[in-house]
Amino acid sequence: MKAFLGVALVALAVSASAQMMGAAPEAAPPVGVRGAIVSVAGVAETGQVLMIKTKTGATQMLKLAPKATVVAAAKVSLDAVGPNSFIGTTAEPGKDGALVATEVHVFPESMRGAGEGHRPWDTSKTSSMTNGNVGAVKEGGLKKKSGRTLTVDYKGGQQTVYVPTSVPIVSFAPGDASQLVNGASVFTFAKKLPDGSFVSDRVVVGVGGTVPPM
Repeated sequence: MKAFLGVALVALAVSASAQMMGAAPEAAPPVGVRGAIVSVAGVAETGQVLMIKTKTGATQMLKLAPKATVVAAAKVSLDAVGPNSFIGTTAEPGKDGALVATEVHVFPESMRGAGEGHRPWDTSKTSSMTNGNVGAVKEGGLKKKSGRTLTVDYKGGQQTVYVPTSVPIVSFAPGDASQLVNGASVFTFAKKLPDGSFVSDRVVVGVGGTVPPM
């Protein structure tokens, strides 16, 4: 299960990269679907159908493949991000050249290397996603504000990322379909179908009231 989970998150990262960098002409780019579940139909073995209410108030239908992979996201503190942690972080460009994190997700050791690299992300026109290993950690950051400044190393590069204390930080773990309940927040990259619905074979769900922040 842990190995399968790692493959699932790599696929999410690759889907996002394809969306932002341009998919092949014959393939429709995946679309980020984020929101809270308002209804669940079907069973995991044959494929569930989730109705998702987005931040805009619109309702989207998300069809999950049979036995879709579920990844659970739970809140953790900034102390979970330290030297040698393998993390992913969505960030925006900072004025001093460092990236400013808008969220951080911490991978379990079994998923080290998942989606490694630096790529555009879809939360804004200037956002990026960096998955890599935390090297140096410095308390404080931009203009001596509270938080931590990290160096994040990945194959072929390195980024400096300032993490404010206010940004959401979550950890990933294997989940299951029982966590896909009304009110739970979910995130996935999905293929849009001609009828306007979406389909995916993996989804991240927040547990304990957590909203997947990426």
